[in-house]
Amino acid sequence: MTAVIELIDATKIVQNGFNEQKVILDGVNLTIREHDFITILGGNGAGKSTLFNAIAGTLRLTSGQVRILGENVTNWSAEKRAKHLARVFQDPKMGTAPRMTVGENLLIAKYRGERRGLISRQLAAHSDTFLALLARTGNGLEKHLETPTGLLSGGQRQALSLLMATIKRPELLLLDEHTAALDPKTSQSLMALTENFVTEDQLTALMITHHMEDALKYGNRLIVMKDGQIIKDLNTAEKASMTLADYYQFFE
Repeated sequence: MTAVIELIDATKIVQNGFNEQKVILDGVNLTIREHDFITILGGNGAGKSTLFNAIAGTLRLTSGQVRILGENVTNWSAEKRAKHLARVFQDPKMGTAPRMTVGENLLIAKYRGERRGLISRQLAAHSDTFLALLARTGNGLEKHLETPTGLLSGGQRQALSLLMATIKRPELLLLDEHTAALDPKTSQSLMALTENFVTEDQLTALMITHHMEDALKYGNRLIVMKDGQIIKDLNTAEKASMTLADYYQFFE
């Protein structure tokens, strides 16, 4: 399988006041291969978000490398990496423009990472495609193509964020605790939709979750992080052989 993302000895050290330093990512080595769906578990301060930010380019490494499709992108900006990566955040408000309609948000996402001149947006030409895409969510979004996004429910807005992140197939989809702000029923619906998108469209995805059950249920690999390091990298068979009690032992 093709290596989509590689982290090589990825280390991030920050100043922690009074000339003290704190290592928040500690020599991490990770290879994400094409079609991997990797879930990440870890307590607060384990390094999960730092790992995401290092991949996305919103946090520069102190040392080590990030590679995308074999190319060293360590010094690339987040904007330059955006043509390869898409991200769904924990807060439903983060991934969409509230005053723009659902259709306008999708149109922006369709041209992610491309140069755009001052031309007519031609939204009507994409409406049929967008309606079919919205219908995949199963939550009535197709009825809201012309609705300002700020008027949607949290679950609908997060489903739209997922559509926007995948409308232009990314090399890697980053799911940053994207169900955490939703009620349990809506969270389950969004996870089912996420798995549907990842498996049917054969995406490569990396997902942070605090839900132990989701980490066990979804994905072909599970990574456990602690103190800025990956302490476990389990494949499907290894995941299946473990219980919730086994996982809780990692955090003791």
